[in-house]
Parts: sequence; structure tokens; C-alpha cells
Amino acid sequence: MSQPPPDRSSAQPPPRPDASMSLLTTVMEHSLDEGYAEASARRRADGTAGLPRTLTAKLGLAACLVLAALVVTLGAAEARVAAPVVAKEREELIDRVNAETATADALGADVEELRKDVGERQRKALERHGGDQGGLVALLSGATPVQGPGVRLVVDDAKDTDQGGGGPRESTGFSDTGRVRDRDLQRVVNGLWQSGAEAVAINGQRLTALSAIRAAGDAILVDNRPLVPPYTVLAVGDGPKLAAAFRDSADGQYLQALHESFDIRTGISEQEKVRLPAAPSLIVRTAVPQTAKTGRGAADTGKGTS
Repeated sequence: MSQPPPDRSSAQPPPRPDASMSLLTTVMEHSLDEGYAEASARRRADGTAGLPRTLTAKLGLAACLVLAALVVTLGAAEARVAAPVVAKEREELIDRVNAETATADALGADVEELRKDVGERQRKALERHGGDQGGLVALLSGATPVQGPGVRLVVDDAKDTDQGGGGPRESTGFSDTGRVRDRDLQRVVNGLWQSGAEAVAINGQRLTALSAIRAAGDAILVDNRPLVPPYTVLAVGDGPKLAAAFRDSADGQYLQALHESFDIRTGISEQEKVRLPAAPSLIVRTAVPQTAKTGRGAADTGKGTS
């Protein structure tokens, strides 16, 4: 006897896919709050829903609309009237900025001309009052351009060196480096002087006995003028002897150690003729011999003169 099919009328319906999102479902299906729905229904039942029906209410609504349109119109008209004034003030400000910039540029040019004139007068004073050693004094002070045999030394950062960050070799052990620092150029220049150089320049910047090589952030300054790598150092002197003496000096070995340890690129070559410009600015100082004291004052102190 065949079995009747099972009764499935009492089976539970499958759960809804959004059963776990009941709050979101309620918000989507009933977007209007029940209180607002009841109030809207009462207004429809009383006939007060929609636009005002009485003449007074209509006139009030029209007055509000006219007032709002008047405010918007006045605002637009005021903005339109003020626009040319603002544009004119902006143009005047731009003209003032351009005029002041031109004045500053002209003053800077005048300062540069005066600096050149002062430097030229100082050079002439050195040549005139130097006596028999005027040429030597002018050479040692950097007052005149020079040319002659010498060497060309190029120092450059290592390849693929990151130019950013906090700066290379900030530690005392130079452990984080591939960049040329001011202290490196200081040792190079001092080594060339000690090896017999008569005049030295870095990237066309003539050095004197009072020149300073410093660092400002990642930049190297020579007499407050920034330089960029590669750093080309020209030195006047006996080329073969100068190059050999520098290689054998402690500073030359220091430069070679930088190349071997940090891949800093270096190269020195002898030159038949190098040209060095005069120093851009000079500081002239004079020394006056101290006069010997005579009389009782000298005997009382017991100090001699030299």
C-alpha cells in the first residue's frame, strides 16, 4: 500500500536573508516616523495640509517669498558692485609688490657694484703700499687673478646617493655616508696648502687666508656662497710635485680612504695651466709696530718690547 506524501504545510518558512539587519530594514521600509505620519494624517483630515487656503495666509506666504527674493537680489547686486573694487585693489597690490621687488633688485645691483668697487680699491691699495713685495702680498691675499701650472682635483658624492634625510656622516664615525661634507673639503684644501699650493679655488671661488668652508643643512658654503657637487678644486703650483706631495700627505690618504670606504668619487690630474679669479671680497688689515716706552714707566714695569 503506497504511503501518502508527507504533509509539509507545517514546515517553517526559510529565514529571510536580511533577518540579521532588522534595524536597517525597518529604517528603509518605514522612513517616516509614526508621530509625523499621524500628524500628517490629521492635517489631511482637517483640510489644513498643503498650501494655505485663506487669503491672509496666501498674502503672508507671498510677502515672505518677495522678501526672500529681495534679499537675494540685493546680495547679488552688492557683490556685483563690489567685484570691480576688489579687482582694482588686487591690481594695485600686485603693482605695489612688483614695484617694491624692482626697487629691491635695483638696490641689490647697486650693492654688488659698490662691493666690486671696494674690492678693486682694496686691490690697488695692496699693490701700491706693498712695496717690493706688493705682488707677493696681492697673490697671498687673493687680490689679483693668477694663472700657471698646477693640479685639478675633483671630489664628488658617491653614485646613487640619497640627497634627502638628515644629512650624511652626522655621526662621529662617518657611518652613514656617501656624501661630501664641509670637513672633507677643509681637509682637501689644507692638504693642498701644506703640499705647496700657491693659490686655491673651489668651483671658481677663490680662497684666501680668511676664507671659511662651512655647512648649512645639506649645502656646503665657501665664504657664505653655496656650492653644488661635483667640487672642482684648482691649485696653482708645481704640478707633479704638488700632486705627489698631496697623495702622500695625511689629507690625501684621508681622501683615498673616503673613496675606498664610502665610494666617494675623487680624481687628481696635473695641469699645464690653470686660471684662478681674484677673491670677490677682501678684508684689508694693517699692523702698526708698537713704539718702545722710554723713561721711568718702562723701568718700573720691567717689561721690554718686541
